[in-house]
Amino acid sequence: MKGATSDSSQGRSWIVQGLLAGAAVAAAAVGFYVVARSSRARNRVVGIIPARYLSSRFEGKPLVNILGKPMIQRTWERAKLAATLDNVVIATDDERIAECCLGFGANVVMTSEACRNGTERCNEALRKLKKKYDIVVNIQGDEPLIEPEIIDGVVKALQGAPDAVFSTAVTSLSPEDALDPNRVKCVVDNHGYAIYFSRGLIPFNKKNEVNPNFPYLLHLGIQSYDAKFLRIYPQLEPTPLQLEEDLEQLKVLENGYKMKVIKVQHDAHGVDIPSDVEKIEALMREQNIQ
Repeated sequence: MKGATSDSSQGRSWIVQGLLAGAAVAAAAVGFYVVARSSRARNRVVGIIPARYLSSRFEGKPLVNILGKPMIQRTWERAKLAATLDNVVIATDDERIAECCLGFGANVVMTSEACRNGTERCNEALRKLKKKYDIVVNIQGDEPLIEPEIIDGVVKALQGAPDAVFSTAVTSLSPEDALDPNRVKCVVDNHGYAIYFSRGLIPFNKKNEVNPNFPYLLHLGIQSYDAKFLRIYPQLEPTPLQLEEDLEQLKVLENGYKMKVIKVQHDAHGVDIPSDVEKIEALMREQNIQ
């Protein structure tokens, strides 16, 4: 019995030590969330439009003419209408883009060619800005018809979700875009947090066909970050799903961070390839957008 008592005590000791170790690991893993919850309201917001000239699918895309204006100017003009943004800047590594943007009155931050994606470019631009911000909105430069209300929506979603470090928007996916790898799909949980993003159709059924009655979601690309998280994002190693899908937001999910998603009514008007320009211009004429 004495030996049994000793073994029992030792067992309890190991359990306590295990719990303490587990708590330490958990605290380290969610330390950022604790900081986010205890910090003051995230009110100072900057919108950053990352723009690069080189692109495998569409070189020089930010400068493409859309009914008389460069696309990057149209995106900037729409972003300036967002009520939640204290500032809007364009981040680029190309002098041609910078010269164009300065010409129509935008604030420009020059960034390194080493930036691997728009998120890293936003991070570098944030570090170079003199004013401090709590939230950074990454506004895709190839969304010339982005609604200011959507920008405001993702900002408010992040402000209202202290356990999230990231927020983004989705809309209904058109059937004709279901199998287009340039249209990124998204699935969310019952609380409005992202589960996964994919270039393939998700969810995908065993019938191997698009279900016309299922509410598939299309990712709109706009995203906002907690500024503290954005500073550590470049330090996170690329993840397998991120690399396979070529979607930078997957690195956020694979590292266990939470991402708030809002659904909005919005026709997809992104410009991914040259043929999209004609579609955008046709839509603008139809809606009498100058």
